[in-house]
Amino acid sequence: MHNSGKSKILLLMLLICLVLGAGKCALAGDMILNDLYGQPVNIASYQGKPVVLFFWTTWCPYCRAELKILNQQSVSMAKEGIIVIGIDVNEPDYKVRRFFEGYQLNLKILIDKTGSLSDKYGLLGVPTYVFLDKTGKEITQAHNLPVDYKSLLFK
Repeated sequence: MHNSGKSKILLLMLLICLVLGAGKCALAGDMILNDLYGQPVNIASYQGKPVVLFFWTTWCPYCRAELKILNQQSVSMAKEGIIVIGIDVNEPDYKVRRFFEGYQLNLKILIDKTGSLSDKYGLLGVPTYVFLDKTGKEITQAHNLPVDYKSLLFK
């Protein structure tokens, strides 16, 4: 595709976002964060499957409660084809690793040290779940895991 073709597509996407509202057009895109072991993970590599991003911090009591629930449910969610990723926001690696010492962890944890991914989704606080469809497009956000999460992800 020529540059003019790419420009037209980008302009069209921008116009659609303006009409629908910026939050409705957020895509996972090529956002790379490190996991607990310092390995880079590209969020876009999960496109093709529905994804639940769980934004949290170690100091938030509500986040810790939701993390326990999600950690238990993530095993069955994975069997249903749902990718579940916990994303710690604005905390150093060592603090997050220390938090998980002795913790039976069933889901992937990424660290958003600068808050860039949480900014991309316009988060107003934690805990926040962001539900992405198979294309990486945001479906909705919630502060707890909805009972009907499957119906949201498999529309």
